[in-house]
Amino acid sequence: MVSKISLVHEGHPRPTLLSDFILGSQDGLVNVLGILLGLVAAGSSSRLIDVAALAALAAESISMGAVAYTSTLARRNLYLSEVERERREMRETPELEREEVRVILRAWGYEGEEVEEMLRRIEAKPRAWLDIMMAFELNLSEVPAHQPRDSAGTVLGATVVGSLVPLIPFLLGLPRELAALVAVVASGAMLLGVGFYEARTTAGVWWASGGRMLLIGLAAGFAGFLVGKAVGAL
Repeated sequence: MVSKISLVHEGHPRPTLLSDFILGSQDGLVNVLGILLGLVAAGSSSRLIDVAALAALAAESISMGAVAYTSTLARRNLYLSEVERERREMRETPELEREEVRVILRAWGYEGEEVEEMLRRIEAKPRAWLDIMMAFELNLSEVPAHQPRDSAGTVLGATVVGSLVPLIPFLLGLPRELAALVAVVASGAMLLGVGFYEARTTAGVWWASGGRMLLIGLAAGFAGFLVGKAVGAL
């Protein structure tokens, strides 16, 4: 009980770096790889392939950064609005709020007089009371004021990095078919690496996380190849 309250009371936000990095890097890599393979399959010139991929890199990076900012800002605004609502309910309908705390405590295994004792302790600390309601009734985590900016920067940077992985072989001037093959191999290696990083950071298994990302990424790239092949045939 003490550990749960202390973690909420300190206001530590849930880690977002991992999810932001995966979102940006995987999105950038998959989109650019699909475009590159589609253009190669359609028989496009090397110059057109480079220009289209660089344009996609720029547009996708800015777009993903903006989406990360606005979506995280929306989560922060939702959290703040729910904080105000909970504070108002604590003032206007305190008994209802106390009963909600009792429900939470019983779910944690407290019974009888233990519930009332813990309730009195929590009620004596309004901040702890509010944090418990936010975390365990509404399942909302605090979003610090800097988080929208941080998420936007992380997603934008990761999108650029992910987009460059399949693009570099083409920028090096390799023949289109060879560049496409190197791009697929390099993209697969990065997807496996991101999966390994996810597994090391979380409780996952590296080959399962890496295999999942590899399958999703290469499937999207293959879809781009098929579209390009169909357009080239027409």
